[in-house]
Amino acid sequence: MRTRLIRLRFRRRFRKKQQQVGELSSQAEQHIDRHFFKRFERLLPIKRFLATWLGLMILVIGGLIAQNLLLSSHYQTLRSVPGGIYNEGVYGRFTNANPLYATSDADTTVSRLIFAGLFTYDEQGKLVGDLAESYSVDEHGNTYTVRLKPSLVWQDGQPLTSSDVLFTYQAIQNPDARSPLQSSWQGITVTAPDPRTIAFKLPGGLASFPYTMTNGIVPRHLLSKVPVADLRSADFNTVHPIGAGPFAWRAIHVTGDGDPKNAGQQIALKPFAQYQGGAPKLQEFEVQIFANKSQLTKAFADNQLKAIEGLNALPKELSNDRSVIQNNLTLRAANMVFFKTSSGVLAEQPVRQSLVQAANVPKIIKHLGYTTRAVREPFLLGQFGYDPSLAQPGFDLRAARALLESNGWKLNNKGLRAKSGQALAFTLTAPSTTEGRYVSYQLQKQWQALGVKLNLQFLDTVEFQSALTFHSYEAILNGISIGIDPDVFVYWDSSQADIRSANRLNFSEYKNPAADAALESGRTRLDPTLRLIKYRPFLEAWQRDTPALGLYQPRLLYITHGAISGLDDRPLTTPSDRFANVHNWQIRQARVTN
Repeated sequence: MRTRLIRLRFRRRFRKKQQQVGELSSQAEQHIDRHFFKRFERLLPIKRFLATWLGLMILVIGGLIAQNLLLSSHYQTLRSVPGGIYNEGVYGRFTNANPLYATSDADTTVSRLIFAGLFTYDEQGKLVGDLAESYSVDEHGNTYTVRLKPSLVWQDGQPLTSSDVLFTYQAIQNPDARSPLQSSWQGITVTAPDPRTIAFKLPGGLASFPYTMTNGIVPRHLLSKVPVADLRSADFNTVHPIGAGPFAWRAIHVTGDGDPKNAGQQIALKPFAQYQGGAPKLQEFEVQIFANKSQLTKAFADNQLKAIEGLNALPKELSNDRSVIQNNLTLRAANMVFFKTSSGVLAEQPVRQSLVQAANVPKIIKHLGYTTRAVREPFLLGQFGYDPSLAQPGFDLRAARALLESNGWKLNNKGLRAKSGQALAFTLTAPSTTEGRYVSYQLQKQWQALGVKLNLQFLDTVEFQSALTFHSYEAILNGISIGIDPDVFVYWDSSQADIRSANRLNFSEYKNPAADAALESGRTRLDPTLRLIKYRPFLEAWQRDTPALGLYQPRLLYITHGAISGLDDRPLTTPSDRFANVHNWQIRQARVTN
């Protein structure tokens, strides 16, 4: 009975709870309907108003984001930043990185990157210290004292001192070393009074001497035990050279298929953090050397190389590549036609003078394909000592014809000149390059208008160098390095025409006692005003005797993919001088906040 009452009571309570839940559910539905759905219906008429405000909010937020981005880019600029691997291709063959022997483009490229000299050139072409801190010269002008920078080190961590400099120049002077620099250092006494001082005592005054101290210095602690006669072939030169330049040797890899025509080398260099000019900004420098120009061009076209050096003109296959930049770096050198004055028709002064007057040099320069300066005398335009009043005569075909006529050179029925049965004809020897052929053909055409028969002989590099060495030519188209100082003694002094001279660089075999005396006097005077006075008789004799036809300053064609930050467009003394600022070169760019 009691159990039944409990069940009935539980049922009543359950039903009452159900009724309460139902009432609450009904009230909730009524509440939602009244306070949400009916109000939502009232929102529909103002949906356009809400959409407008929502759109405005989106525009405001978007504007703030855009403004922030614009302000960010306004305060940031695209700048060059450190890093990246620089790949340079060079035409030729690598044989020796040692600066005592490096002469070819490939050798001097590697040598200049690894080794440092006492002096180098800045962006304005002025002589500045590299390893040297300063130099002084005594009152007699024949003793130069150089002071090294403090705390210099080699790339293997050993200290670099004056004993290394002394060792370098004594090795150059030793004939057993067979260095091509020897002739420039004959008769000079080198001493090292203390670890930071080197003294050079010359036989006499020489104003241009500081410019000879730009060659690389080699480490005594690594080479002093090598017999002098074996220095040229030492493993140091090609296996693991150690210098004090901006980049240190890492590795070399020989490439090719066994054919010498396709042989090449890949040389990897790493930055030398303790380089005295500052740690290089490039991550690595790779020099790839090609014996085949077509392979060099293809590697560049395939973007395997950042730059190439060693070509005379831009290959046709690269002409449509917009990323390609031709850096025409003017050389402090002179391209000339050297007349052999010692024999043949060119021994006659009036003939040489008429040839100069009949040459339209500005027209030749106009179609070279690059901008350069004309060469009008032994000194370069703008160089110390240059005198515009003593330049060679300008183009005047009528005057040239009249000069030949007055000296007995008459035109025959074939339009050629002859005198006493001898034809006015000679051969011009020139390098077999695009530029060499262009200039030669232009001169042939211009001199033909004068009544001269000009035969042309084009030689490859080896044959041309042989012709220069043995003076086996009548006239030769050649370039000579002049540099910053106007000491051109080796090209025009009579002693340099002698077969017994060290280099025999007087290619015209020009001999004039007055010119000899002026050259000797000018190079030994340190006072600029006096030096100008001493050089004038030489310039007067050169203008009168016309031993050569001045043409133009040549260029170094340096082809790159895009611009190189730090690569200065400035005159160079040698092609390897393009690396004077290489520790500051940069190839990467990034946005940097100002």
